[in-house]
Amino acid sequence: MNYKMVFGTVGTIMRIEALLMLVPLITALIYREAGTAVAFGITVAAAFIFSLLLSYLCRTKNQTIYAKDGFAIVSLAWIILSAVGALPFVISGDITSYADAFFETASGFTTTGASILRDVESMSYGCLMWRSFTHWVGGMGVLVFVMAFIPNLADRSIHIMRAEVPGPVVGKLVPRIRDTAKVLYIIYAAMTAVQVVLLLVGGNTLFDSIVHSLGTAGTGGFGIKGDSLAGYSAYTQWVTAIFMLMFGINFNLYYLILMRKAKSAVRSTDLWTYIGIGGVSIILITANLRGLYPTLSETVRHAVFQVASIITTTGYSTVDFNLWPGFSKAVLLILMFIGGCAGSTAGGLKISRVVILFKTIVREVKQTISPRSVSVINYEGKELEKRTVSAVAVYFALYIFCILAVFLVISFEPFDLETNFSVAVSCFNNIGPAFGAAGPMASYADYSAFSKVFLAFAMLFGRLEIFPMLIFFNPRTWASSQR
Repeated sequence: MNYKMVFGTVGTIMRIEALLMLVPLITALIYREAGTAVAFGITVAAAFIFSLLLSYLCRTKNQTIYAKDGFAIVSLAWIILSAVGALPFVISGDITSYADAFFETASGFTTTGASILRDVESMSYGCLMWRSFTHWVGGMGVLVFVMAFIPNLADRSIHIMRAEVPGPVVGKLVPRIRDTAKVLYIIYAAMTAVQVVLLLVGGNTLFDSIVHSLGTAGTGGFGIKGDSLAGYSAYTQWVTAIFMLMFGINFNLYYLILMRKAKSAVRSTDLWTYIGIGGVSIILITANLRGLYPTLSETVRHAVFQVASIITTTGYSTVDFNLWPGFSKAVLLILMFIGGCAGSTAGGLKISRVVILFKTIVREVKQTISPRSVSVINYEGKELEKRTVSAVAVYFALYIFCILAVFLVISFEPFDLETNFSVAVSCFNNIGPAFGAAGPMASYADYSAFSKVFLAFAMLFGRLEIFPMLIFFNPRTWASSQR
């Protein structure tokens, strides 16, 4: 373990976070929120000074990053990002409990969108901006951002990017990893900007347009109103729904389109499976909700919005789907598990893993019927290696185990089975709203401080897809003799 390299890089991340906090600080100044501005100013100064000290103490000529170093850097960075990012909430007084603030910040950076706030509309503009901005930063990955724009970290290793970017496989779009990171963030920022403009055209304020676009891009879903997006126009809801679906698509496909390789993009198994699952879900829910809303167009709008919100794990809502029939809620629960495409900002199991698992089951059934037959698994036009298929199966087993473990731990809370199970699924899959007492129009405020911190770490495990956090908490990782 290259300790100095690990902690030195974390120091760099803290400086980046301090700089990012200037956005909510400026927002607070614009809206003349002196207390909030001071809170962010104190945090920025403290984080910057500590990061400089950490970087100074961890200077080293050995710039090598091994695989486990990359996992350790990513895990430690995300924990510290959440811990430091929680301070302005507490210092400003917008959130009085540090456990609550840590939960809220971890929920922001992991793009979960679960909240402990009972009255979000009473929060300062500066803190509202910070909540949504953490979604945008965490959506693509803060270390991907650092690799794109900090020269001394870029091109050193792909291990960091593979540990942070959601999905089973991370590769290079272009020869240099730094250029890959830049491409991702340019596409990401451009799509966010387009959504801001479209929301402005629809009559939304600049602040509302920015925070909702940041939440949509990161597929996070922190609302700034108690009813999420229910009080906004149908136009705003349609624009948000479309962009949620767009941000749930693998960003590699957008790159291929920009490179005039649209034919390769539209042949993607991932893309068509994603569209198919979403489309079928919308049809089923629309049929099930028939008569619940005054018009068919309103029914379709709510069905499209909630399917888009859940399959992309964003978590915005236009209605209280807690009140929907059991079948529609069951469809949403299944979508919570599936999630979006690999290489997108969405959470969940990921479409690619679902497809590979399904093909593995089909192959096993065929081989059971015809033991002598030879069957291979193809995906995206390529034959998958046995190691890849095995890795997906292992991840799925570990994924289910982790959700059950989270469910078991929080079952001590005085809530019904539906609430606790959906909360475990929602937090681990980085969705946000659950069912029951933690539904889209409620919050996580009534959970104990222990459960909130535990759920915050469940969000981190889910966002980083288990292995980085498991490796980080493994004592052998920190043995200096290990590579």
